[in-house]
Amino acid sequence: MKKHILVIDDDKNMRLALSEALSKSHYMVSLAGSGLEAIKKSKNNHIDVVICDVKLPDIDGISVLDRIKKEKPAIPVILITGYGTIENAVEAMKKGAFDYVLKPFPIESIERIINKALNITIDRGHSKIITQDKKMLDLLNMAKNIAKTKATVFIQGESGTGKELLARYIHNHSQRREKPFMAVNCAAIPENLLESELFGYEKGAFTGAMKRKLGKFELANHGTLLLDEVTEMKPTLQAKLLRVLQESQIDRVGGESSISVDVRIIATTNQDVYKMIEQGKFREDLFFRLNVISLKIPPLRKRPSDIELLSKYFLEKYSTISEKKVTGISEEAIKLLKKRKWKGNVRELENAIERAVLLTQKSVLTPEDFSFDRDICNETIYEPLSSLKEMEKKLIAQALKETEGNRTRAAKILGISVRTLRNKLNEYKDLA
Repeated sequence: MKKHILVIDDDKNMRLALSEALSKSHYMVSLAGSGLEAIKKSKNNHIDVVICDVKLPDIDGISVLDRIKKEKPAIPVILITGYGTIENAVEAMKKGAFDYVLKPFPIESIERIINKALNITIDRGHSKIITQDKKMLDLLNMAKNIAKTKATVFIQGESGTGKELLARYIHNHSQRREKPFMAVNCAAIPENLLESELFGYEKGAFTGAMKRKLGKFELANHGTLLLDEVTEMKPTLQAKLLRVLQESQIDRVGGESSISVDVRIIATTNQDVYKMIEQGKFREDLFFRLNVISLKIPPLRKRPSDIELLSKYFLEKYSTISEKKVTGISEEAIKLLKKRKWKGNVRELENAIERAVLLTQKSVLTPEDFSFDRDICNETIYEPLSSLKEMEKKLIAQALKETEGNRTRAAKILGISVRTLRNKLNEYKDLA
């Protein structure tokens, strides 16, 4: 079945140009000249990817992004603009944009971004978890069985093991799978903002509250809410969360009455929760409420059989995305990867394979392709190709080349912030 792309732009020529080019690439394309028209089409049709101009005649592209994400959070939204700034790009990415592209752009770059968006949608939307490890397979079987219940789930695991992926897997195997899946990173949002993010606020609740905002609990009503790194939540907010779990009601900031919600809670942590309870940093009664079903994901180093399987999966994924003919990984490279402790787990392995694919000039990855990462490649075994700074420059240059100079996407590939990338470009002025 053809993938369905929704193109939103008030410029008729741009709409037609994208439609013609994407149709030639065997996509089904729908067009909209305004934000409200686009929102209506996204509600009434199955859309796989949205391409939206930031400047529109009625509501702007950021508002369209917000509305689409509230209705169908799994749809990747690519924002395009002729008036972009780094600040706007950062805001768009924070609000859930898949990418932010400056006009004019070659159609090939948009097609590459669409390709990557569709790959990620397939992986995350269907919660594709790659494993052949017996403990992981048993865990998935248990997760699938408990998905049918309403029970609260507490997932423990180190950073990068795939806790959010497992949470999506549970949601997608539950009776709530057609309803929203919302996620909140409790460690990434300041305490004074987290309450508003979770429970919403009324107009005039505080300075700057110009209109009512719904919180994640209301947006996830009848669906699933993931509280990522819940142990980072401050005690005052823990007490409010406990009340919500007990009464199934929330209070908007500045609100005068409680609102009933029906939400399945999945919480995660990468901390030793029992130690945090002993130290008084996490409420024991809240933990008992969250820990109805307990799932613990083993770290990658304890399931070595998955390293080769995942490496080959990520190799195929990123060679397709980058349009490079990298067809395999040598046995020596696999042995090298299996020796690694992988403190960052699957996420770290994925980043290592992506970087190796971007940098290699060969069709098969060898140990030398990982020599830029001193944690993976021991200097006593493999001679580094060049100095660390030279490798860093090469890595940045390659990422910028692969993303057609898009700094936001380049920073994402490199695993750094846009600000850090900007500082690096100032340092290596020949790359800027």
